[in-house]
Amino acid sequence: MRKLAKALLCMALTLAGCAPAFINDKEYMDEIRKDLAVRADILQAAGVCLDDMDLTPDQRQAMEFLYAYMPLGDIVNKEPEYYLDHYELTRKALKEMPWGKSVPEREMRHFVLPVRVNNESLDTSRVVFYGELADRVKNMSMYDAVLEVNHWCHEKAIYMPSDRRTSSPLATVKTAYGRCGEESTLLVAALRSVGIPARQVYTPRWAHTDSNHAWVEAWVDGEWFFLGACEPEPVLDLGWFNAPASRGMLMHTKVFGDYDGPEEVVWRTPNHTEINVIDNYAPESAQLLVKVVGDNAEPVENAKVEFKIYNYSCFETVATKFTGQEGTVSLTAGLGDVLVHASYDGKFGFRKVSFG
Repeated sequence: MRKLAKALLCMALTLAGCAPAFINDKEYMDEIRKDLAVRADILQAAGVCLDDMDLTPDQRQAMEFLYAYMPLGDIVNKEPEYYLDHYELTRKALKEMPWGKSVPEREMRHFVLPVRVNNESLDTSRVVFYGELADRVKNMSMYDAVLEVNHWCHEKAIYMPSDRRTSSPLATVKTAYGRCGEESTLLVAALRSVGIPARQVYTPRWAHTDSNHAWVEAWVDGEWFFLGACEPEPVLDLGWFNAPASRGMLMHTKVFGDYDGPEEVVWRTPNHTEINVIDNYAPESAQLLVKVVGDNAEPVENAKVEFKIYNYSCFETVATKFTGQEGTVSLTAGLGDVLVHASYDGKFGFRKVSFG
């Protein structure tokens, strides 16, 4: 009897050790729960109580991550079951796609699981897209699968200017058109549906001419590649924007949640981390260090520093940072000129700087 009890105990311990985890980094999980606790009153007012749901440990962690950082409107506009289904679809894709096991936890957490890409309405595109794409790409390499998903998106939508608010992926498929922001939202959603990490990339303003653009980066076997959404090419890292991007001043993406990746951080908010990915495009990129001092030549902490490009006949801010204790901030940018404008307590200063 004692041997049986011991055997059952060993089995229980083995099963517990094999229990799936969404986040294995305990320190990061602790930070998520701190951020989630800040929203306790909001979640209660919205009727969201994860304790009342029958969740496995990994489901609980995924739901805590999503609710800690999702926009407040998403908390009240969708039931918890919607986000739980979304996590299960993510887990299904990673399990069934051949590259699923190669996706690191960080990339899965920030670039596969998130429901939202931009400011689009939330829909059920993940289950629809997986149903159309899974069999089409499951026997391909990860690299070729990215190209094939983009071909699929090209079959669904063409470029056409539209409303400034981004339409949802299913709405873009239904209308069969969209601007670059909507086409890239469609491609990111489609790639994530089959377990491929993807993110929408923007240049807030081109360095050489007016206007801006959005496209997509996909994570393939440890490396980020770029591609024009719904603009299929035979290889990755190729698009009509290669030349202007090579001398751009800033390429950035907004990552869901508190992101701890290797890229330069431009800005952190309660919902997302804005990162600078200019090194993927500008071969002559360089880092500029800015120091802000007051009338007494002492460094100014928490001064607002704006990096501006002359575009559309005015100076457009492409990045904003705040100085630390030493009065400094830095920005990495490509070839071009910027106006650096610093302000604090009603005073300001500015200087033209050439990058590259």
